[in-house]
Parts: sequence; C-alpha cells; structure tokens
Amino acid sequence: MSKAADHAYAEIRSLILSGDAPPGAPLTEEALADICGVSRTPVREALRRLESELYVVRSDSQRLFVADWSRDDLAEMFTLRAMLEAHAAARAAVRIDPAGMEAIAACNARIASAVAGPTPEVGAFLSENRRFHEIVIAAAASPRLASMLAALVEQPVVRRTAARYGKDELSRSVHEHGELIKAFAARDPEWARAVMTGHIRRAFHAFSAAAPLSV
Repeated sequence: MSKAADHAYAEIRSLILSGDAPPGAPLTEEALADICGVSRTPVREALRRLESELYVVRSDSQRLFVADWSRDDLAEMFTLRAMLEAHAAARAAVRIDPAGMEAIAACNARIASAVAGPTPEVGAFLSENRRFHEIVIAAAASPRLASMLAALVEQPVVRRTAARYGKDELSRSVHEHGELIKAFAARDPEWARAVMTGHIRRAFHAFSAAAPLSV
C-alpha cells in the first residue's frame, strides 16, 4: 500500500475501533477522503484491505458498511483466538527468556495497579493488557502465529469486554495473568495452554453479555 493508503487505513480503522463509526454505519469514499485528508483512490485501497479483514462489509448494491458481528461470528472468532493464543502460550512457556519474564511480570503489576483503586482505570488496563498479550506472542517466536492472531485480537473486542467487567472481573484477569506467569516460570507448556484457554473463554462470555447480538 502507498503511504496515503496506509494513512487512510489507519484513520478508518481507528474510527471503527473507537466506535465513532459503529457497526452498521455506512461508509462513503467521499466522506472518508475528507476525514483522512487524502484523495478517494487511497481511501478505496484502504477500504479493500478493511473489507478483506472483515471490518467492512459490502451490500448487494455495492454499498459499504461497518461490519456487525453475529453471535456465530463472535463464537468462531473467540474459538480460533483461544486455539491460537493457547498455542502461543505453550510455545512461550519453553521459549521466554529472563528479560521476557521480567517484562511480563512488570506489565501485570501495572495492570494490577490500574484496577486496584475504587474506580478501575480501564484505559490503563486496556493498554497494559494489550502489552501483556504482545509479550506472550513475541515470546512464542512464531511470525506466522503472530500474523494470524493480529486478525483476531482486536481492540473493539477487548474494549467491549473490559467495559462489561466490574472490579472483580478485572481483578480476576490479573489473577489469570499471574497464573500464566507461574506456568512460564515452571516451563510447563500444558499448564500455560490451559490457563490461556480459560482466560479467552471467560472473555468470550463477558463480551457476549456486553450487549445483545444478532444470531
């Protein structure tokens, strides 16, 4: 993609991730070109990429809309994510180095701090939670796996899940991260796989409960 198309892609994707362009919202090249400050050609290229990544859907009349996931879509997304992240955790358990262990422990400590107060800092939780999972994926040392997960682990999912969580649920996430760190310290791939699987499945049920979904 050209630099202009990369810019348009990032801007449009940000609109979708932030909820400024909600599920079902129509998308027009002209309006997006104005928002992104580029011509319609890079916007068209960006939209093709977003369509291939399932952020955007095209109607029979060729109009474009922000994708709205059904319950079946979400169930499949989380099932695949659980399979892939559990595999990443198992690989990471026998590959993570001391620097990685130090980084992941420090990251979870920051997550714990973010949720420790009377009013959890959800923004800090989201940022550090993403970093935590990035450390796991990096430690797995599989570029192919990282690429596959990038298409499944997206902030609209994490953001909506976190918004549904209360203090107890956020604290539970910190605890599950701690269990994963223990599995890494023990160099036990099957323990790590089991912890990550449960972690993602719990996130799925929290996400499903966050708002009614189509079937």
